[in-house]
Parts: sequence; structure tokens; C-alpha cells
Amino acid sequence: MQPQHSAYLFTGLTILFWGGAASAFKLALVWVTPFTLLAYSCLISFLFLLILLACQGKFGAIGRLPAKEMRRALLLGILNPFLYYIVLFKAYSLLPGQIAMSLNYGWPLVLTLLSVPILGQSLSRSQLAAVAVSFFGAIIIATKGELTSFGGLSGLGLVLAAASILIWAVFWLVNARSSQDPVVQLFLGFGAALVCIILAVPLFGGIERPPVQAILPLIYVGLFEMGFTFVLWLSALKRAKSAAGIGNLIYCTPFLSLIFLYLIVGEAIHRATFIGLVLIVASLLFQEWRRIKKAA
Repeated sequence: MQPQHSAYLFTGLTILFWGGAASAFKLALVWVTPFTLLAYSCLISFLFLLILLACQGKFGAIGRLPAKEMRRALLLGILNPFLYYIVLFKAYSLLPGQIAMSLNYGWPLVLTLLSVPILGQSLSRSQLAAVAVSFFGAIIIATKGELTSFGGLSGLGLVLAAASILIWAVFWLVNARSSQDPVVQLFLGFGAALVCIILAVPLFGGIERPPVQAILPLIYVGLFEMGFTFVLWLSALKRAKSAAGIGNLIYCTPFLSLIFLYLIVGEAIHRATFIGLVLIVASLLFQEWRRIKKAA
């Protein structure tokens, strides 16, 4: 198979797997707590990455990491996956999947805003307009189109969904400067998260033994939201002639998520969710188009 063809295949699988993640979250959270979901999914992902590194012979790369880079990778692991996913899973437990998922795709909006104080960048008029459109889309989603109220949604859930976006954006900004092997860094991050989970057990009342009904969703989250699909996405980017070309395809994921939430979880998709999501994705695609045009 030609590299470009395999890039599209891997991208399609990535969209499919990430598209099912929101449904897997909701199915798992019927049977286990957010903390238990975090514990098992991180363990599954860590074991997958352990096997992958062994097959690739990359354990030596971990030993050769400078102490500063090792500490950095471990600290980033505390931020994501530990803190990011515990906040995200709790948001999913309080909100309809379509709301939590759609709001989560607003993280590039927060990233754009954070780039001003953290990176010292300035925002153009087009970026400000895109941010405004994304923010309006998020408001439509969070209020179910009522604009003057939260439409019966959990206020705490909305706060946690917003917090998860902020955590991810900060993680992305800090991690963007890393030159480490991404698989090695991911492995170290999940290792750090597991240590944090063990230390946090008394705070969350322990880790439940999941019932049989939760096994498949837990495995799905651990492999197809976290470990395996991330590696699949990296492989797609590596094989593609244009990373931007396949990168834009990933914005099909939230719309596929809505379909899965309707078919698998049984959520009735609110019209306001779809409208708000269209506004967010459209603003993201506009910013990407402006970036490509400026670089050309």
C-alpha cells in the first residue's frame, strides 16, 4: 500500500475510534465511577505502550533521556492524562455526552487565547472573529439554544467541561516544544498518571471492581481513546504528503460522535448541539485555512 493511501486509511480509523470515545465514556460511567474509569483505562493504555516499546526496542531511549527531560515528561503526565481525564470523565458523568463532547472541541479556542499571555503572540482580527464564533457556538451548546439559561444542565458539569479544555490547552502549549519521541513521552506520562492514581485512591474511596458490562467500554477507552489510536494518528501524519490535508479530516470526528451517541447510547441529539458544533468546527477550519494561506 502506498504511504498516502495508508495515511488515509489510518486517518479514517482514527476518526472512527475517536468518534466512538464519547459513547464509550457514557457506557462505562453507567457502571463505574470516573476515578475507576481513569484507573483502568490508564492501566490498559500503559500496558499497550509497554508492549509497543518492547517490540520497537525503544526502552534504551528512556534510559538516555536527560534527567530534566525525564522530569518534564513525568510532570506533563500528571497534567495529562491524570488531571485532564479525571476532570473530563466527571464532566461526562454529569452532562449528556453530546454536550461534554462538543464543548471539548473548543480547546483550540482556549489555545488561541492562551497563546497571548504564554507565548506573547498577538491576535489578528480574523483570529478574534474566529474566537468569537467559537465562543458563541459553545454558548449555544451549553444553554441548549436558550442563551439566557443552562437549559437544565449541571452547572458543575459545565464548569468541569470548561476546566478540561483549559487543562488540555495548557498541556498542548507546554508539550509543543518537546523534541522527545512521542511514544516514549506518552509511556512516561501514563506511568506518572498511574502513580498519581495509586496515591489518590484514599481521596476517591478506592477503585471498584468493574462489572462485566463495563469491561468492553473500559478496554475501548484505554486502547481506542488513549494509547493505540494516538500511535495510529502519528503513523497517519508520518505517511501523509500533507499533514494539514489529513489534519482537517479529523474535524469529522465530533459529528461521527453525535451519530454514535444517538445509535449506541440513545441520546436524542438536540438541534442546538449540532448548530453550536458547526460554528465551532467552522471557526477552527477557518483558522487553519488562514494559517496555511499565511505560510504559503
